Amino acid sequence: MRLKDRVAIITGGGSGIGTAYCRRFLAEGAKVMIADIGEAQAKRTAESLAAQGEIDWVRTDVADEASAAECVAATLARFGRVDILLNNAAIYGDYQPQDTSLAYLRRMFDVNVHGQWLMARAVAPHLVRQRSGRIINVASIAAYLHQLGAFGDAENFSLGSYSYQHSKFSVIGLTRHMAGQLGQYGVTVNCIAPGLVLTEATQRQVPEPIQPMFAQMSAMRTNLEAEDMVGTAVFFASDDARRVNGQLLCVDGGNVMPV
Repeated sequence: MRLKDRVAIITGGGSGIGTAYCRRFLAEGAKVMIADIGEAQAKRTAESLAAQGEIDWVRTDVADEASAAECVAATLARFGRVDILLNNAAIYGDYQPQDTSLAYLRRMFDVNVHGQWLMARAVAPHLVRQRSGRIINVASIAAYLHQLGAFGDAENFSLGSYSYQHSKFSVIGLTRHMAGQLGQYGVTVNCIAPGLVLTEATQRQVPEPIQPMFAQMSAMRTNLEAEDMVGTAVFFASDDARRVNGQLLCVDGGNVMPV
């Protein structure tokens, strides 16, 4: 019960890793608000987890300034406070790596980077007034894997935008700057960089026959499940991490090992 009576907003909590975060946070005693653009999946997840603790949902487009603010307002109205923001929502399952248009790059950044900043901006004043709080951003080890952006040939070359990888590396930088600003108020900001997690979104991106190849890229020679991510989030959200700020932790079985 390391998060007993704390209130957490979990973006993208209606499916995949987000649902695993919700389930574990409830088990640790937190009250959870699912912030998800998918109303049906958010409602379904909230209903399925209702027996495990206090949980609700609000439709939230993290890339929309007003929607982010409304999410925080709804959380305060429902639970009376907010203590934790877990910025999990991202464009991934519908990622189109061959789309090198500027419009697509902007959309990717609107959700994956600006969405995390907008949510943090909406919640930060409340955390600062409390002189306590946790913001946990989610990046990806894809930020470090330059091979994922390699495509094309010399005769028909097009410079890629590496939109997903690019956006996730920006999340790492965003984490450091927010941590530097908020730390003096007792608010920590840290970042998780998951490896390849076998969610439904991953199944759409990575064909089943080559999934074992990704497992062989890690030191532990194994693929990851959503539940492998949640312990790190609980740690960052707990009192055990009260002096941990501005840090990145790769949870990937030993694939990327930044030092």
